[in-house]
Amino acid sequence: MAVHRIHFATFILLGLVASTLGASHSSGRSSTTLSPLVSRDNMSWKKRSVKELNSLDTIATNTNLSSVHRGGARSQTKTTVMTSTTATAPKQALPDAVKLLIGAGGIYGAFLYYGSLQEDVFRYASPQDGTAFKQAWFLQVLEALANVIIGFAGMQLMGPTPNIPLTMFGISGASQVTAKACTSLALANGLSFPVATLAKSGKMAPVMAGSLLLGGAKYSVREYLQVAAIIGGTAIVSMGKKKGGSNSLLGVVYIILSLALDGVTAGFQKRLKASTAKVGVKPKPYDFMFWTNLFMCLTAAVVALGLGEFTSGLAFCTANPEILSKIVKFSLCSAVGQSFIFYTIANFDPLVLSTVTTTRKIFSVLLSIFLKGHSLSATGWSGIALACGGIMSEMQSKSSGKKKDHAH
Repeated sequence: MAVHRIHFATFILLGLVASTLGASHSSGRSSTTLSPLVSRDNMSWKKRSVKELNSLDTIATNTNLSSVHRGGARSQTKTTVMTSTTATAPKQALPDAVKLLIGAGGIYGAFLYYGSLQEDVFRYASPQDGTAFKQAWFLQVLEALANVIIGFAGMQLMGPTPNIPLTMFGISGASQVTAKACTSLALANGLSFPVATLAKSGKMAPVMAGSLLLGGAKYSVREYLQVAAIIGGTAIVSMGKKKGGSNSLLGVVYIILSLALDGVTAGFQKRLKASTAKVGVKPKPYDFMFWTNLFMCLTAAVVALGLGEFTSGLAFCTANPEILSKIVKFSLCSAVGQSFIFYTIANFDPLVLSTVTTTRKIFSVLLSIFLKGHSLSATGWSGIALACGGIMSEMQSKSSGKKKDHAH
């Protein structure tokens, strides 16, 4: 147990390092090194007066040295060389392969563990009376709070963006946390983790439906087939479980609601970007993380208070310290994973991030099946193959589209 805690603490520390690296890369700040100028014929810089130091500082930074009489031409030459050397010194940058290893490894590590912990939380049965954890909104408060803390730290490192319009952040945050709560409620009401994860991979379906009904958008046959493969494969997996496992109708309803809210959230996020562009503000990644999760946390807190989940959730965690530990780790993994996502965005094309997150979902499903005791029939495995094929086809389609854009 002690070794496990050490490993988890090390993982969290790596996430905070990634947060710092991503922030410093995105902000584009350059550090300035000030070194004292010491010549052979001058006294030690420690014994110089404040006036003399100020004079030397002027020499080091002023490009027009004609007005400086101290030190003569020789001193001017030395100063110019030293200033030029400092300004042109190349920065030591990590190779792209190492950056990708950090970003992708962090995303895989954080979110694979995140998914495993989420499943553990909702499969947990109290050893005292056998009751299960059902307080999905209470869980969202803790998860969003962890993201707020990490987001605030990253925002301070990057420098907060002033005059951000917050109205759409509030609406988008409320919609997003409701979608996440519905996913948690689906798991709490008996939907298996593999089915829920595969279903969430089909979030393109409500986006397409909304665009067709409201925006008159057109999609290719391939795009329809991709969505059909994901949805059909998920349905087959749901029906292809061996005896001993089932998915409740209420769980299915909640995951459908979550997908619908994903489509609504996508629309709000587009309006959010438009509203910030309209006022000439460009929020940084950690601005998005902080403000979105702040409103997510506030929304979840209001609902949790209204439903009495704060009291019941705290009572359940107090009576079952084991699940409290899982919830804390689950929340930290969410925040650390977001930091690695922003690190990857700062260093690579969005397609790289899409590839990493898409394949991560597939591995999450497979790990859950093998490690959590899910039993699938041959029909169930065919559904897994069909759904994963649809996911990979969608990823390949994005890759092809990106290459075409670069060609133009």
